[in-house]
Amino acid sequence: MTPALAELEPKELWKHFDALLAIPRASTKEAAARDYVLSIATKHKLEATHDKVGNTVIRKAAHRGRESAPMALLQGHLDMVCEKNEGTAHNFDTDPIKVKRDGDWLKADGTTLGADNGVGVAAALAVMESTDIAHGPLEFVFTIDEESGLTGAAEFPPGMLESKYFLNLDNEEKDTICIGCAGGVKTMARRRVTLRDAKGDTGWRIKISGLQGGHSGVDIHQGRGNAVRILAGVLQTAMETLPIEIANLTGGSAQNAIPREASAVIALDAARAPELQKLINRLGEEHNADLGGFDPDLQITVEKVERPAKVIDANDAKQTVHLLATLHHGVLAMSPDVPGLVQNSTNLAMVATKGDVIEVVTSQRSAIESSKLGAARMVATACRLAGFEIEHSGSYPGWKPEPTSDIVRKLQSVHEKVFGHPANLIAMHAGLECGVIGEKYPGMQMVSFGPTIVGPHSPNERVEISSVQGFWKYLKAVLEAI
Repeated sequence: MTPALAELEPKELWKHFDALLAIPRASTKEAAARDYVLSIATKHKLEATHDKVGNTVIRKAAHRGRESAPMALLQGHLDMVCEKNEGTAHNFDTDPIKVKRDGDWLKADGTTLGADNGVGVAAALAVMESTDIAHGPLEFVFTIDEESGLTGAAEFPPGMLESKYFLNLDNEEKDTICIGCAGGVKTMARRRVTLRDAKGDTGWRIKISGLQGGHSGVDIHQGRGNAVRILAGVLQTAMETLPIEIANLTGGSAQNAIPREASAVIALDAARAPELQKLINRLGEEHNADLGGFDPDLQITVEKVERPAKVIDANDAKQTVHLLATLHHGVLAMSPDVPGLVQNSTNLAMVATKGDVIEVVTSQRSAIESSKLGAARMVATACRLAGFEIEHSGSYPGWKPEPTSDIVRKLQSVHEKVFGHPANLIAMHAGLECGVIGEKYPGMQMVSFGPTIVGPHSPNERVEISSVQGFWKYLKAVLEAI
């Protein structure tokens, strides 16, 4: 076992998380993780089925004496967000996640940890192997491709499940029970640009780095910097004062992550380099003052690189930069019903230059379907005004809270017995698979809970070790009570 995990309790959970650390499981590349799940099912002679896209369902009979209990399912997703700090040597397709312990926290070395949703999956596997939990009949659902838009859940077929209760293990805050979530949609903008020969005699790379990033739903209200927007603002000012020619724009790495890094390769005569450096220094100070404590480690730098042979036509470059500097990023509206809950938001997630095509990816979220679509229309309109073509995809529904449902009452009762106080009922401004799968199973009662995970979708991701112990204790008690 990995040394950082060797002494951790509960051992039955951490051993599976340790195994998952060694298994590459980027979105759409979960085959090895699914094989691991199936190996556990085979070892314990459990029934296993899967659908056409690779979602897996395992069934386990009730513990002796609990055969008449209502069936419940435990659900988690096999994939993880693959983010790393620049300069970190890690191949997510082949390399195991390197972990280290920092007091009561477990984190990775320069990459995402995969506690989202690796801890939930590990807990489900531990229940599959258990012989001492007095649970009723169980189904286990392991979905694929959650992180890139809940597409595995979207393809999950109706008629495959029998459970009355849906226990999602993808919540990220102890002492809370999530009973609702936002829906979302991806908006892709593309524009073909004209390329021409560069005039500037040297190449330069303007780089934005040091930002916290984070989950585009959970962290969207935190005021953190967006590397793509900051880069666009820098380029806007540079284009007003210097004859820069833009050859390449890149930034962000996932539609559901706030961009931490972005860069542009430009051409400029070497004689103007001191002016460029002076401008970058000034803009760095201004942006740091603007972000303040929200994102204190922002860095804006410029370095000499190979001169680009081709650059983007000035008008095309200007339209693109103006769009990136104008597109809204962040909260659009707060909930009038749930204090502190974001109701509508949009995330400017990625920009990429692919030959003579520039792509801009954004995502919009809302618990209200019409508001979600309205936000997507707003973004699409701005993109079309800048000459971009639009494609919407990956739309998924929200999950309406039912605070008085039978399963919520049961979980609250168990929480009071285990921890001495009720849990906080929350709704999330993030997509959970409960809403997507549950829509196909009317009447299924749903909740989501889990340990405390901070900084998901970024290399700052870490899981609170003591909260995992509490999560496991609570999960076992819940299964014995329903």
